[in-house]
Amino acid sequence: MAVLPRRPKGPPLNALRAFEATARLGSFVAAAEELGVSAGAISQHVKAIEAWTGIKLFERSAHGVSLSSSARKLTAEFTQAFDFLAAATQSLRNLAPNPEIHIAALPSVAQLWLPARLGKLREKRPDLNVSVTAMETPPSLMRELFDLSVFISRPNPALNQIVLEDDVIFPVCAPQLADSLSLKDAPLLHDQTWEDDWPVWAKTTGACVGDPTRGSRHSLYALAVEEAKSGAGVLMAHASLVARALHAKQLDRVSGQAVRTGKALIIELPHSSRCHPEIEQVVDLLRDG
Repeated sequence: MAVLPRRPKGPPLNALRAFEATARLGSFVAAAEELGVSAGAISQHVKAIEAWTGIKLFERSAHGVSLSSSARKLTAEFTQAFDFLAAATQSLRNLAPNPEIHIAALPSVAQLWLPARLGKLREKRPDLNVSVTAMETPPSLMRELFDLSVFISRPNPALNQIVLEDDVIFPVCAPQLADSLSLKDAPLLHDQTWEDDWPVWAKTTGACVGDPTRGSRHSLYALAVEEAKSGAGVLMAHASLVARALHAKQLDRVSGQAVRTGKALIIELPHSSRCHPEIEQVVDLLRDG
């Protein structure tokens, strides 16, 4: 008769993921965002591990959470283990016979910069299946199953990045408004992600715009661009996102003064050892678009 002894069980893998992400990011909320669950779920996972070990892993306070001394000793081991697991999972996915490319992008980039380039990519490589996920925060390509990301962010030499162009801002409006426009009196359009654009541009250039915070606000930059095209007001443009609208004469520059934000339009890739076999050609086609 076969003997099937009961073996001791550890915490579920999802609970260990929750602990590692919270320890690395220092926040239940940040861990929840990375793992795509609620902060409450992260908290319950951590409590389950604390109950299993019989020790407190985090000190809770009104300002957030911090690692206990016992848990701090284990963080590096868990992070390394999940890094290895993520790398192995990526390598496994790259074995798929039908190429599939997953792109993460800032919503404004996904709506205004990517579409024309994806069209050219489909023309050149109709065999590729490309998926795009719009998100406000760049994902960790060390962990998540994205093949590349495209964001307007600050360059980071520690990451595998390709800087496409500096992020430059300047005011634009519909051509019918441009000739008789007064920036001091014109309605201003704002994007909620870049609420400081107008104040920064006005302060840096010394241009007289009256109250730089006045005007309507939009949760999507692409919507603000459409409002500007329709003549609703003047928008602080990000050069890489309005290039096609300027070329098509749908928008006109209001001022020759431009300001560099210190950011750039950047393609980020995973470590070269984890890149999709087709990624080099994909990047070349996106850059040339």
